[in-house]
Amino acid sequence: MTVYGNFPGSRPRRLRTTPAMRRMVAETRLDPANLILPAFVREGITAPVAISAMPGVQQHTLDTLRKAAVDAVSAGVSGIMLFGVPADENKDARGTAGTDPDGILQVGLRAVREEVGDDLVVMSDLCLDEYTDHGHCGVLTADGRVDNDATLERYAEMAQVQADAGAHVVGPSGMMDGQVGVIRDALDQTGHEDVAILAYTAKYSSAFYGPFREAVGSSLKGDRKTYQQDPANARESLRELALDLDEGADMVMVKPAGPYLDILVKVADSVDVPVAAYQISGEYAMIEAAAEKGWIDRDAAIMESLTGIRRAGAQMILTYWATEVAERLRRS
Repeated sequence: MTVYGNFPGSRPRRLRTTPAMRRMVAETRLDPANLILPAFVREGITAPVAISAMPGVQQHTLDTLRKAAVDAVSAGVSGIMLFGVPADENKDARGTAGTDPDGILQVGLRAVREEVGDDLVVMSDLCLDEYTDHGHCGVLTADGRVDNDATLERYAEMAQVQADAGAHVVGPSGMMDGQVGVIRDALDQTGHEDVAILAYTAKYSSAFYGPFREAVGSSLKGDRKTYQQDPANARESLRELALDLDEGADMVMVKPAGPYLDILVKVADSVDVPVAAYQISGEYAMIEAAAEKGWIDRDAAIMESLTGIRRAGAQMILTYWATEVAERLRRS
């Protein structure tokens, strides 16, 4: 080939020549502090229970939950988001186990705070779905619809008991209209002004939640399309964002993460509060399943997926790989 002058004049490949060069010029960096570990604590078990659809993830006993929290601290993870899994016999139409001070989530919150104190940001899922015998995120009307305003009253109660149990942050995930404002008022009126709210601002009705149903022992029949967002809609997420910020959200989140990176970019570009994204159970399960088949490089796929979420604007990423990835980052 004949080369004319300095053609090509620009050679971007010069900045890709070695691992050290690529690391030096990387535009996006993952850090253990970006990561939050979702964890499940189950009532009435004496040994952890593996979640078949999520290899490597388990429903914890209180003892193994404590260990998971300690391991997360040691790895440099910033936070842990707790989900309670009550015994089936303790579920009812109003999800009363979710507001019982001795309910499994509250017991788990106290156990983690006793173990790690303020070394880990302890977060609680604030929703009724794990505790209702119908599996929906709120109180039902006589004809089976989720009653938004009656549900808000229950969320206010949940916020108080979760804060009393030691949550630094509550994460209302039910997508009820007005939930952030009601929860903020409930926290402030009960002396919990310092408890922050991580709003599930853009939570889509997604097929990727499937493995999570097993993880929390869901009793859901039907779907949640009347309150979670339609995957076809983007502008709607910005309306939800404006409402959550106006109601007092301290942080906002997009869920799922990977299929909604376009939404994550829009949200991150629109706010001056911290932005989170939740890499959900189906995203986790797909990578683990493909890796088990030998179809992809597991570790590389994990890091690429998380880097993409970070690149799209998430300062915090909830991922079931949080502790594993944090340890890997600290070794690199």
